[in-house]
Amino acid sequence: MAVFTAVSLDDLAPWLKQFPLGKAEAIKGIASGIENSNFFITTERGQYVLTIFENLGFEQLPFYLNLMRHLAEHGVLVPAPVANASGELVVPLHGKPAAIVSKLEGHSQLDPRPVHCAAVGAMLARMHLAARDFPMHQPNLRALPWWTETTPQVLPYLGQDEAALLRAEMAFQTEFAAGDTYRALAQGPVHADLFRNNVMFDGERLTGFFDFYFAGCDTWLFDVAVTVNDWCIDLGTGRLDPARVRALLDAYHAVRPFTEAEQLAWQPMLRAAALRFWLSRLYDFHQPRAAEMLTPHDPVHFERILRERIAHSAPRLFG
Repeated sequence: MAVFTAVSLDDLAPWLKQFPLGKAEAIKGIASGIENSNFFITTERGQYVLTIFENLGFEQLPFYLNLMRHLAEHGVLVPAPVANASGELVVPLHGKPAAIVSKLEGHSQLDPRPVHCAAVGAMLARMHLAARDFPMHQPNLRALPWWTETTPQVLPYLGQDEAALLRAEMAFQTEFAAGDTYRALAQGPVHADLFRNNVMFDGERLTGFFDFYFAGCDTWLFDVAVTVNDWCIDLGTGRLDPARVRALLDAYHAVRPFTEAEQLAWQPMLRAAALRFWLSRLYDFHQPRAAEMLTPHDPVHFERILRERIAHSAPRLFG
């Protein structure tokens, strides 16, 4: 993630003593993303990831970290949070909440083929099933209520065509979310941000999902739509690649079969997933925050995807 809060090795060394990780040896800021301050840290026990949370508070973070712990205990490949000597997963650093998790092996697969998409689809389905009995609940904080709150904040920056698109899609999604089809969709904890750079591979072997700090309880289908809108598209046009879509959906369906209600909701949900990230990128672009190494994502990318999803039907979930 972008570095909003600087941390030196001298800052890290005394703070790290409360964790069973040995002495701090090195720290390096991670330059991707725009929400938190992330660092690779090296200790006597190995490599880990330190996150300082810039927007989330101490009261929200136990959901994310305990969800990761729950998933790891149920065989889902995710980073393991590290507790301090008092058993706490979230502790203050420079006055802000911070956490340490294990570092996954491998690299992000930024040019995925169908084999990678199939691995992501299968693991996503296993993640949804594994989280069914997770006892904590927190809504997706970037769902429809946030869209409704954010839309008037970005509309003044948009041209006439973009503003018309945003208003029309918000009306469509508000109506859809109030309908019977939406209410019939299966729900539970979701990742909600499973982009290519949030999954690690070693060759064709998936080694883990990470960055759960947008997770929350929402429809499982929304999670699938977010994932397809990144993993299964041509980045230049936003168009879906049928081979990658089919690989991801078939692998997911083999683990957790889609329902008829999800089939009906598939096209609207792909649009909802595109809208969510168009809005967040518009907000970050027009309401920037100071940070070292911060490069806001281009909002036009998800505007293009949204227009594509409105104009063209996606492959069916199954059948």
